[in-house]
Amino acid sequence: MKLMFISDIHGSLFWLERALEKAEQEQPHTLVILGDFLYHGPRNPLPEGYDPQGVAARLNAYGKSLVAVRGNCDAEVDQMLLEFPMMGDYVLILHEGRKIYATHGHGFSIDQLPPLVPGDVFIQGHTHLPVADVKEGIYVLNPGSISLPKENNPHSYGIMVDGKFTIKDFEGNVVKDIQL
Repeated sequence: MKLMFISDIHGSLFWLERALEKAEQEQPHTLVILGDFLYHGPRNPLPEGYDPQGVAARLNAYGKSLVAVRGNCDAEVDQMLLEFPMMGDYVLILHEGRKIYATHGHGFSIDQLPPLVPGDVFIQGHTHLPVADVKEGIYVLNPGSISLPKENNPHSYGIMVDGKFTIKDFEGNVVKDIQL
């Protein structure tokens, strides 16, 4: 089963469309969105193609194959526009015999892990930085941001399949990867 992870859309219909084009190419079983759907946030610039209502409509059309968690820029009013649940702080996914703890990263984070055991996977968004590493025997991952990457990183997303997590840019280049 292939999983695709995106994070930090921040209302950019332009970058969401690019990510969904990649989803059509990658053909994941499930698209996991790690928060920050519609609002750009007070510390971020307006992303290219800022259109929160367009993002909501596009995600709603895709909604049956989504798993989503709330980001720090998401609010109850956003849930009113979105037709799939996205207000949970985290979701647990069982994938290829492994537990994946998926969250935005503004509560539990790579620097403050929830109670997991070695071999489990922790994945977050929030920092807009791609990460594929191991900490205390736990795989710690971040697909980066599709709309507002930081520290000169590319716009990116993550793919998990066959025991491997790969972060890719939108040109198809591997940014980082790790064998799980």
